[in-house]
Amino acid sequence: MTPLEEWARRPRAERLARLGRTPGDVAAAFRGVDPAALTRRPDEKNWAPIEILCHLRDSEASFLDRLRQIMATDEPRFPTVNPNQIAAERRYLEQSLAGALEAFHRHRDATLTFFAMRAEADWARAGHQMDSRGRRTVDDFLGVMAWHDENHLAQLARALRGEA
Repeated sequence: MTPLEEWARRPRAERLARLGRTPGDVAAAFRGVDPAALTRRPDEKNWAPIEILCHLRDSEASFLDRLRQIMATDEPRFPTVNPNQIAAERRYLEQSLAGALEAFHRHRDATLTFFAMRAEADWARAGHQMDSRGRRTVDDFLGVMAWHDENHLAQLARALRGEA
């Protein structure tokens, strides 16, 4: 079983708790970090710490947008995105740590509010990823988001140590 599949099987309360802890975990990871380390990539392929944070920020906004579309539309379809292309286009390496942290916290607060407002039937509503991921329910998205947080927190810890 993959880590994503493991997260999907965890109780909803555990997945929501992971989402609730992440902003604090991310902020703690950046406390006292040398500003020069923020834009230092571990290698040519892996992101620098600021790029990881910006990815979390923009992914959060995207996840929330998709979740809102699911609630507003029957079975919406979502385009495939390329995170590396987005990082380059939005110039993640030039972003402000404080601004990216604030925006991530704001987006996550909105996401947690979204989830808190769901009736039981809402969790079964779904949309379709236009890539190999296929149909995902609101509950599936929660599992993906919890796994996404864990995955990128580990990546952030490695990047801050200068490891790939």
